[in-house]
Amino acid sequence: MPKRLRYTRRFPVSLTEDAYRKLRAFAAESGVTQDEALVFLFENFGSVTDADTLGHRLRLFKAELEERKK
Repeated sequence: MPKRLRYTRRFPVSLTEDAYRKLRAFAAESGVTQDEALVFLFENFGSVTDADTLGHRLRLFKAELEERKK
C-alpha cells in the first residue's frame, strides 16, 4: 500500500531564477505540482543524485556561493 502524501512541514524557500525555472519544468514534465516535485526529489534524494559527482558539485557551489550572493 502506498504511503499517504501528507504535508507535515512548511518552510519558506528562496530559489534562484534558474532553480525555479528548472523546478517548474521538472514538475510540468512529470505531471505533478511543484510541491509534489520537491517531495519526490527529497524523498528519493539518494537515488536521484549521482554519489560520485555530488561532493564535487557541492564543493564548486560552495566555492562560488559568496560571489553569487553579491
